[in-house]
Amino acid sequence: MEVPVKVALAQAVAALPDGPGWWYEPKFDGHRTILRRTDETVILYARSGRVVTQHWMDIALAGMQLQPGTVLDGEAVIWRNGRLDFGAAQSRAASNLARARALAARHPAAYAVWDILHHPDPGIGDCRTLPYTQRRAHLLDLLADVPPPIQAVPATDDRDVAVAWYEGLHAQGIEGVVAKRGPAGYPSGRRGWVKIRHAETEDALVVGYTGPRRRPRRLALAVGDEGGPIRLSARLEPVLARCVADTLATASSGGERQADGETYTRIDTDLVVEVLAGTGRHGTLTVIRVRTFP
Repeated sequence: MEVPVKVALAQAVAALPDGPGWWYEPKFDGHRTILRRTDETVILYARSGRVVTQHWMDIALAGMQLQPGTVLDGEAVIWRNGRLDFGAAQSRAASNLARARALAARHPAAYAVWDILHHPDPGIGDCRTLPYTQRRAHLLDLLADVPPPIQAVPATDDRDVAVAWYEGLHAQGIEGVVAKRGPAGYPSGRRGWVKIRHAETEDALVVGYTGPRRRPRRLALAVGDEGGPIRLSARLEPVLARCVADTLATASSGGERQADGETYTRIDTDLVVEVLAGTGRHGTLTVIRVRTFP
């Protein structure tokens, strides 16, 4: 199979779907990561396809236990004091390599796996066209003797259990539940899954900014699927502005554009942020955190 792969995506919904054929998984709060075990080593990819192995070297080393030819889809997470700490995972992903190694020594990462994309058995190989239930069985079999920090996420076809997860695991940092069709293949590059979160948030691609590059005031965002209008965020909090500025420093500029009656500087980047959609007359988008780094 070609790598990096186009990852499956999830569409936000207001309530968990019901009915036969649905399976549910807790939504872990970390950084989307594809793990590929080759004959010689382990390579980790971010959602954008960028190689991030050196930022998550503790996961890469643990991945050497897997059989060559394995490709997994999951989330790099960090547990602190019994709960998931997205801030710690974000700091690791945004750090330079020396700081990433120091952070790994203080707060080791874990890999929460929810899918297998390629099986090491040549008779199985590329799993993406197989039904979710069959991929799940292959995943559990493959990880049966693999110890932490690599573990399969829980899954159930009982909606009542999924609701209990949603209501009871928020304190542990579980941000919601993802629902998948049991008979469906892996929806590469498509929003074939659905998700419900505790906050009504959406992922948005950063396509520009207002203000100075080193101190951005607002972000120009493409929200959800491509093709929609570009919208400007509310004014960034200082901490978020500094975090975003580090990425903007190396992004190539595409000139000036207009959105919401204001001029912004267009940039080319894979930076994704999470926004809380406002309910006001203008639907202001508030950036609450950086989701992925290019």
